[in-house]
Amino acid sequence: MFFLLLLIIPAVIWYVRKAQKMSASVVFSNLQGLANVKKSMRAKLRHVVFAANMLAFALLVVAIARPQSTNQWKNVSSEGIDIMMALDISGSMLAADFKPNRLEAAKEVAIEFISGRPDDRIGLVVFSAESFTQCPLTTDHSVLINLFHDVKMGMIEDGTAIGSGLATAVNRLKDAKKAGKVIILLTDGVNNQGSIAPVTAAEIAKAFGIHVYTIGVGTIGMAPYPVQTPFGTQYQDMEVNIDEPMLKQIAQMTGAKYFRATNNQKLREIYKEIDKLEKTRVEVKEYHKRDDVFMPFGIAALLLLLASFALKHTVLRVIP
Repeated sequence: MFFLLLLIIPAVIWYVRKAQKMSASVVFSNLQGLANVKKSMRAKLRHVVFAANMLAFALLVVAIARPQSTNQWKNVSSEGIDIMMALDISGSMLAADFKPNRLEAAKEVAIEFISGRPDDRIGLVVFSAESFTQCPLTTDHSVLINLFHDVKMGMIEDGTAIGSGLATAVNRLKDAKKAGKVIILLTDGVNNQGSIAPVTAAEIAKAFGIHVYTIGVGTIGMAPYPVQTPFGTQYQDMEVNIDEPMLKQIAQMTGAKYFRATNNQKLREIYKEIDKLEKTRVEVKEYHKRDDVFMPFGIAALLLLLASFALKHTVLRVIP
């Protein structure tokens, strides 16, 4: 309907040309005596009638277009899940097959994952030769992300206690009352420390209904590992050794999946897949209410037309 407003253009052109062709009804032989006569208010307002008519037409077009006001609101009821992230911080996580290294890449992608799940309680366990809880389950993700930034190699004695890390994460989840309980275990090595076997920790997780997604990080074949020498830190290619059969067994026992990440992009894709597999349950009810609001535009147009008619036949009347 708003295309009708284009009709105003030819109407203005017609009005201007008509004004240019108008000739006086009374002819004067000399206008010198009228040179200092100021324009009256009536002369200044001579275009008001036309302008009012055009504005009234525009308002009528808007009214015909049937404008509406919309009120919209929604009720959202969400039930997040509980996720514990178990992160290996052993010395081998400084290998440079990921950029800048495995540990920093794992932290960066995990933070992206956390940012995309605002309704979940998420916590963090770190492990090497021992394990401890860096952050318990929380919905305050800004605090969790800050604690992620603080994670670094050397916080605890070096080694790889996968079973201890998994058991600590299970301990944080076992009393959770929510139906969805998940552990994301990321490591790049073989269990060589700790008093709890990884499979034993997986059996405990299974008993509490916890899904354990396992991620092995490391390229296939050789990777550059940092080595301290008298000349500073040097990188030396060493064979990547991940206990994939054990990680697959943990995932299968708990009804989850095992993933192998060989670079930053692959690790990011793995977290995206886990995000899809463990979606937060959300129920949304939307309500819409629409009200017609054409009446004010129609009334304004009518008032303008009445005012235009009155001015044309009184104050701004043109003598034939």
